[in-house]
Formats: sequence, structure tokens, C-alpha cells
Amino acid sequence: MRNAKTLNLILLGPPGAGKGTQAKMLTARYQLPQISTGDILRTAVQERTPLGIEAKALMDAGGLVHDEIVIGIVEARLTHADCDRGFILDGFPRTTRQADELKRLLQARGKEIDHVISIEVDKEELLSRITGRLTCRHCGRGFHVVFDPPKVASICDRCAGELYQRPDDTESTMRKRLDVYAEQTAPLADYYEEESLLRRINGSGPIEAIQQTLHTLLGSSLE
Repeated sequence: MRNAKTLNLILLGPPGAGKGTQAKMLTARYQLPQISTGDILRTAVQERTPLGIEAKALMDAGGLVHDEIVIGIVEARLTHADCDRGFILDGFPRTTRQADELKRLLQARGKEIDHVISIEVDKEELLSRITGRLTCRHCGRGFHVVFDPPKVASICDRCAGELYQRPDDTESTMRKRLDVYAEQTAPLADYYEEESLLRRINGSGPIEAIQQTLHTLLGSSLE
């Protein structure tokens, strides 16, 4: 594995577009840390921290966690040494205000965003992807009733724990999340397009093919 150049990347896209999956693959490929505010918040929910309790009520209702909370999480994470060579932001920023705050935080450290990639998927496909997701209550392993079903219904292949559908993965909540995304987060595409940072890719199709598209797009920057 060759060392990657410094690169600060944002992955945009609605819930279910595959940002987390692609970010993890990029992390493994280029050794850039993935910063997922969703993962950080879900850990806080599982641990029932004060932040987690507050965030759970908002996420279960399909809303977004308050800017102050999310910005604070990201600011603290960016101070870690593993971000010195770059990072992949997954799920942040979600609003233009958060984008402004991110720019301020990075400028204070002499850094800037290099690329913003929007992973775009049809709404009905997104609904199919999300509403079919199942999660193990014990180990957190994810499954999908169509694309990655468990060997035994409702039982985790890894630990035999119970599989359940997260409250924010139901169809009604998912439709609300997509509406929230369209209203508050989609304008980020215009924001970053004006800064000549935005690149759009098709998020439908095989995961490996989408990853190759990302590699082709970013290869000259990352290698």
C-alpha cells in the first residue's frame, strides 16, 4: 500500500445512498480515517450518554440532530492525529451552516476540503434499500432482507442475536428523512458546486463498480 497524499474528502448523499459503505472501502484502500457522525451518535445512543438520549429522540422521529452537537463532535474528532494526512467525512456537513462551520474549523488549522462527492440514487431505490435493513441487537451486524439476508430469519449469522429493524428504518420515518434531506441537505450540492468542489456519481449498481468510479475520480489525488 502506497502512502496517500493529504486529502480531505466529503461524501454527500441521501440516507441509503451507500456513503458509509463506500467510505469504509476508501478507508481500507487509502488508509484515510472515516469520520461518520451517524456512527458516533449511534454509539452514544447505545451507551445512553446524555448526548445519546437527546439524539435518539430526534433520530427516531426522522429529524436531524442539532448543529451545535454535531459540529462539536466533528471539531473534537478532527484534532486526532490520524486526521493529519486527511479524512473522509460521511454524514457531515448536513446543512449549509454546518458547511460554513467546517470551513472555519479547517481554516483555523490551515486546511481545506479537496473534493466533495455526491452519491446520487433514485428515491424509490433508497426506500427499498433502507426499509429492508436489519440489525443485530447484540453485535450490531447489519443485514438486508433482499441483498444480504441472514441464513436463518431474524437470527444473526455472527452471534445468533435477535435481528430487528431500527425505528429510523421504517418506511414512514424514511420518507420523512428523505424530505428533511431534500430540504436541508441537498442545497449543499449547490453550495459546493459554487466552490468548484462538487463531483456527482451514480450510486446505483454494484458496490464494487461504484468504488472503482470513486477510485478513478480520486486516484490522482490519493496516490
